[in-house]
Amino acid sequence: MVSKVFYSLYNGRYVMSKLDNYSPSSQEKLTVLQKYANVEQDLDKNETLFTSGDVVHSFYVVLLGKMMLHKPTADGREFTIRICKQGDIIGEPHFLTTPTKHLLHATAIEKSKVITISIEKLPELFFNENKFMLYLIQDVSKNAIRDQMKLRDLVMYGKKGALYATLIRLSNSYGQTKETGILINTPLTNQDLANFCGTSRESINRLLSDLRKNNIISIENNKILIHHLAYLKATIHCEECPIDICTIH
Repeated sequence: MVSKVFYSLYNGRYVMSKLDNYSPSSQEKLTVLQKYANVEQDLDKNETLFTSGDVVHSFYVVLLGKMMLHKPTADGREFTIRICKQGDIIGEPHFLTTPTKHLLHATAIEKSKVITISIEKLPELFFNENKFMLYLIQDVSKNAIRDQMKLRDLVMYGKKGALYATLIRLSNSYGQTKETGILINTPLTNQDLANFCGTSRESINRLLSDLRKNNIISIENNKILIHHLAYLKATIHCEECPIDICTIH
């Protein structure tokens, strides 16, 4: 039986029903999808793959590097939705819709390479790789849930909630357990955090300063060390979503 994972939202809580287990590795995903690729595209750091409003003709798979999905705000700031790594798919919401326009910008945050697969190849993919495509639809659903949860944190708990939730997600994605807490082992600027939260760097500076004063976090070699993760979770009424949902990717 094909793996199926269904998520439902009921009174703000997610329920996962896992009927089977099929989870290909990044390399297995790439092996399947490269058979249907139209072209490979190299991108330099800060180069844009597509922008909001571009007509959708294809979806993309990250071969190398990292891509950022983000949305400019009306006042000129950036709201980072997701960081995509090797094997991740970009533009996947259009799997099941009539070709439309991209809602987000996609930009390389380091030297990257993607493959392009035409939307017209989808029927062939579904026919030849049905089990794999059902897995991809699961993946699309998970990404949608991640995006909804980020918006929930920002709307319900404001800038503070968005920052605390971002730190929790970063700890799940990059955390290393230390004697005094969890080290977020990836370089981050306060502007990066501001973009994840859809707010200004000045606001993030103040919030981080408060957390440091209260010994909730500290800075170790320019990386954030979280001493009291439980405090962050309690403040935003963390729902303890599965780890594969509560990530920054």
